[in-house]
Amino acid sequence: MIAAKSLADGIDRFTDIVGRITSWLALVLALVMGANVLMRYGFSLGFIWAQELEWHIMVPICLFGMGYAMLHGEHVRVDVLFANFTPRNKELVNIISAVLALLFSLIVIALSMHYVLQSWSINEGSANPGGRDYRYIVKSLIPQPLQPDRTQAPAPVQPSGA
Repeated sequence: MIAAKSLADGIDRFTDIVGRITSWLALVLALVMGANVLMRYGFSLGFIWAQELEWHIMVPICLFGMGYAMLHGEHVRVDVLFANFTPRNKELVNIISAVLALLFSLIVIALSMHYVLQSWSINEGSANPGGRDYRYIVKSLIPQPLQPDRTQAPAPVQPSGA
């Protein structure tokens, strides 16, 4: 039981650190978007690579930010209903949600592997002229089994007294 608690605490620390680091990407994304808007509407200049950079920054924000949100209870949930549930029903909803999230994650991992390997095999880049190269690296983030959202999914299954 101590080993399981230690593992859970380690996963929580990992998720928290990755989430805090990833949160800085939101500032970078805002600056890139602001620069793109300024360049386009202020100077009538637009660069495809700069627009695609927004998506390349958004991917880790979404993929790594999910686990951080789950860890801190900030994920999307229908709190209007959840708030009125008994503690037992809340725990049941958390367990069912955790199992469904884990199953969904496993499906994503399984289905994305071929997609990612194909992208690597052709050194996939942007289909747009002047777009960003190395798209395959960004796609490689999809099936990572140690992403915080996938490691955090089973956390609600822990007994309340643990």
